[in-house]
Amino acid sequence: MPDLHDLVDYCDQRTRRSAFVDAPGACNGLQLANNGRITKIGAAVDAGVEPFKQATAAGVDFLIVHHGMYWDMPRPLTGPAYERVSTLIGANCALYSSHLPLDAHPEIGNNVLLAQQLGLTRSRGFMANEGGDIGLICTNQVSRTQIKAKLESLYPRVIAIEYGSESPKEIAFCSGSGNSALRDLVTTPVDTLITGELREEHFNLAQEEKLNLYLCGHYATEVHAVKALAAELAAKYDLPWEFIATGNPL
Repeated sequence: MPDLHDLVDYCDQRTRRSAFVDAPGACNGLQLANNGRITKIGAAVDAGVEPFKQATAAGVDFLIVHHGMYWDMPRPLTGPAYERVSTLIGANCALYSSHLPLDAHPEIGNNVLLAQQLGLTRSRGFMANEGGDIGLICTNQVSRTQIKAKLESLYPRVIAIEYGSESPKEIAFCSGSGNSALRDLVTTPVDTLITGELREEHFNLAQEEKLNLYLCGHYATEVHAVKALAAELAAKYDLPWEFIATGNPL
């Protein structure tokens, strides 16, 4: 049976963890250890008391998350912060987090999997970052009406802001928050972005810059990579795995 070290080492290598510069609070990698014994893998988008309770109740003892625990650390281990840690420790559940490495990964990343849902493949990178481009741009051959219809068949809520071309030649992808992506987008000839969420003022930007913006939900666009990594890890080590859904509508 594999132990904690085996799974962490595989995840570190597969995500190229050490190559990526991320926000300090991301703290990519193993965030909380267990006693080394692993019997079931879990995947969730967010660290939190409720996801942790659901995971441990399901028998998960190695949980992979996209958004880890330490964005606002250091903080006292009281209240919800204590409850998060005590839930994991009490159930002997290790926590592994991977943020930008799992957005950018060329095979199991959120953005490449978003593009694959539309039948598109990467033509070049987008949103340069030390360690690799976070987003990607794909050549497109269908109308924006078809793009919208396909997204609406995949995601429970899609906000479409359509001021760009009716048949965009290229589409950019940025899972989760697209706020920083727009700074890069307006410097390219690409006028269409598929992302998770944006700020209110970006409606005016879309009008002024003649952009198509498709918002499919921060959470919904970031379920893909943790699922893919968990499934791959489970297959390699012959372990069961489960996705811990929280119903986050944002």
